[in-house]
Amino acid sequence: MPHRARDTVTLRDVAAEAGVSVATASRVLGGGNRSVAPENARKVIEAATRLRYTMDAAARAMNRGSDAIALVADDLATPAVAAVVAAMERQARTVDAFVTVSSTRGLPELQAATIRTLAGFRPRALVLTSTRISHESSDTRVLDELRAFERNGGRVIIYGSGGVHLPFDALAVDDRGSARLMGEHLAGTGHRRAIILAGTRERAYAAARTSGYVEGLLAAGADVQDIRIVNCEVSRQGGFDATAQLIREGLDGTDVLVAINDPVAIGVLAACRAAGVDVPGRVSVTGFDDVPLARDLTPGLTTIALPFTEIGVRAIELAVRERPEGDGPARETFRGALIVRGSAGKRERVR
Repeated sequence: MPHRARDTVTLRDVAAEAGVSVATASRVLGGGNRSVAPENARKVIEAATRLRYTMDAAARAMNRGSDAIALVADDLATPAVAAVVAAMERQARTVDAFVTVSSTRGLPELQAATIRTLAGFRPRALVLTSTRISHESSDTRVLDELRAFERNGGRVIIYGSGGVHLPFDALAVDDRGSARLMGEHLAGTGHRRAIILAGTRERAYAAARTSGYVEGLLAAGADVQDIRIVNCEVSRQGGFDATAQLIREGLDGTDVLVAINDPVAIGVLAACRAAGVDVPGRVSVTGFDDVPLARDLTPGLTTIALPFTEIGVRAIELAVRERPEGDGPARETFRGALIVRGSAGKRERVR
């Protein structure tokens, strides 16, 4: 059934969309959501956002801030973001808060609209997981909405490589330094001819990881002319398609395929299996992130493990803390750890 026009959406519509009673929806939007189960409160706020419940009405009803912490992500389907969300939800329950989630596909116009809509419901904080927000961008809509939200008493936490350059609390991963660990390990175990499946150029984290892989390989003895960089879609299918094409062309002595993240690496493994290319006997394969599936693959995936649980917990801690007067935004960086499994074997040329 199509939604009503924005100016005719009622509290009853919100309740029906959320699958709760009108009284429950009223308590949530009326500022009494401490008496409502967190799951029902989350459903109501998400339903109100989807229906674009009239902001004037919502603002009149919400005479105080809510206990919501709103997560706005480029893509909620990625295993890495899912792990952060799960950790945020667990931690939020310990401080009598709850997490709502929205996906924007990284589009600035959708990011700005989503932030503006969520801000109308006065969440305690906004957490953005995005690599596409930059203070250097000519499109200032997202930053303008975030600044307005903080001026009105909210907190903003950015999880992503660009966050450290923005005037908000920021949690970042040392993608370059973490990837260097992998490059050094591969060269140190005799790998010399590497193809890096580097994702797409507009993703800042992908560029940082690619640089780290190359630095580590070179530092541990590889030759720059033996390292090839191939762009691909950042997905399982992207890894599969790129690897299938490389196999058709001939791997020409390549001894390791280095993926920009685990979903791409899973596609690489599938393509090798489909073509009868032995891993790790003929070619090694590595990933980055250490998603839960990585350890259950055959062979298990050698990868870089990121502390997603720690990141999710810290995001909630920053969201609910009182910032001491005069203190600037928090800046915290997390580094990955090398996890060696069966997909990357030693090469005979080790010295």
